[in-house]
Amino acid sequence: MFCLLFWQCSKPDKAHTSRKVYITEADGRYTIIRNGKPFKLKGGGGYSHFSDLRNAGGNTMRTWDTTHLDRILDSAEVNGIAIIAGLPLPNSNELKLYNDPAVVKARLERFQTLIRKYRSHPALLMWCVGNELDFPYKLTYKRFYESFNALTNMIHREDPDHPVTTTVLNFNQKYIFNIRLRCDIDVISFNVFNSLHAFRKDLRGFAWFWSGPYMLLEWGINGPWQGSDYTAWGAYIEDTSKKKAEIYKNRYRTEMPLEDPRYLGSCVFFWGHKQETTHTWFSIFDETGAASETLATMQYLWTGTTSKIRYPDVKYMLLNKKGAKDNIMLNPAATASAEVLMSSGIKDIKSIKWQVFREDWYRENNKNSTAKLVPLITSTGPASSMKITFTSPREEGPYRIFATIYNHAGNFASCNTPFYIVGTP
Repeated sequence: MFCLLFWQCSKPDKAHTSRKVYITEADGRYTIIRNGKPFKLKGGGGYSHFSDLRNAGGNTMRTWDTTHLDRILDSAEVNGIAIIAGLPLPNSNELKLYNDPAVVKARLERFQTLIRKYRSHPALLMWCVGNELDFPYKLTYKRFYESFNALTNMIHREDPDHPVTTTVLNFNQKYIFNIRLRCDIDVISFNVFNSLHAFRKDLRGFAWFWSGPYMLLEWGINGPWQGSDYTAWGAYIEDTSKKKAEIYKNRYRTEMPLEDPRYLGSCVFFWGHKQETTHTWFSIFDETGAASETLATMQYLWTGTTSKIRYPDVKYMLLNKKGAKDNIMLNPAATASAEVLMSSGIKDIKSIKWQVFREDWYRENNKNSTAKLVPLITSTGPASSMKITFTSPREEGPYRIFATIYNHAGNFASCNTPFYIVGTP
C-alpha cells in the first residue's frame, strides 16, 4: 500500500501492456518492456557514433535537446539504437519564463508539435523533460510546477507509448520528495559522477519514502568541479585517457548498483566529443571520430568481451621536466620543452599532435564555455616527435599544452598539462 501511495508500481493492465514501451514491476523488480521484450538500458549520452555504440554492446543514446532529432532518430534506427529524447527546459529559478502565460503556452505548443511528429518513430524509447532541474519547496515556484505538469500531462496524453523521465543532479532527497508529491513522471533519473560510490547507501536510506525505478543518465569520470586536483591558480588537472579508461571500468564494476532490482540501466558520459573545461576531459572520441581506450572499456563492461583493438599506452606528460601538480610557471615568449612518456614504447605509434590553448574556465565564476577553442600553437609530427620545443605565449595568464597520440589502428590517447605565464615580455 505504501508503494502504491508513493509510486505507481502496480502491475500493468491489458491497456498498459499494449504500449510500445512501459515499465513493469514484479516482486519489487522493475523492467523496461520495449516492443514486448525486456530492455536493459546500456547507453551513452551524446548525439553521434551510433555504430560504435552498437558494436560495443550498447543499445541506447540519451540526448539533451531536440536539435536534428529527426536525423538522430533515423541514425539510431539504422543501428538498432533506442533514443531517450531530451526536451530542454529553463530551470525553475528562471521565474520570468514560467510566470508569463504567453511564454508558457508557446513552449507547450512547440513541444506538442514535436511530440506528435516523433511519437511513432521506432527508435524512440522515452522522453526526458529537462536536465538537472531544481525542484524546490516554496510556493514561489507554483508556476514552474504547473508548467512542468502541463508538459508531462500533454506527453502522456499525446504519446502514451513512451514513458517520461527527468534527471536530478546527484541524490537529492528534497527534489525526489517534490517530484513524487508534485509531479507526474514514470521514472526518476540521476546524473551522478564522483558521488556514485555513495549511491547505494543513499537509495537504501530513502527507500522508506521512495522505492521506485530509476536510471543513471549521466555517469563517468569525475567532473573538474568535483574531486579533481588543481594548480595554485585554480586550473583543474586532467587525467590521461589511459587513466580515465581505468576509472570508467572500476567505477562501473564497483559503484554502479547493477544488482539493484530498481535499476533500469545507465548512460555513460560523454559519447562523442565536446568542450567542457577542455576538449578532451569527457570526450570518448576526438573531433575526427577516432576513439579512445574508453570505447574498449565500455565494450568489456557491456559484453564481457575484451577488445582486440589496441590504443596508445600513454603514461604522462612533462613540461620543462615537471608534472602538472608542480604548478608550472613560465616566462613570456620563453623557450619551453614538453615530452610524452609511453608505457610500451612508440613502435605502434603513427603520429602525435601538440597544441597549446589559452584556458577559458576562469572567465565567469570558474565556469567554462562550451565553444570550440582555437589553438595558439599546433604541431603534428611522426612517432619520433614525442618531444617538442616551443615558444611560450607572450600574454600573462593560464594556458594548457595538449598531446594527442594516434596509433596505426586510428585510435588515440591524450594528456595535457596546465601552465601559467607570469608577467609580460
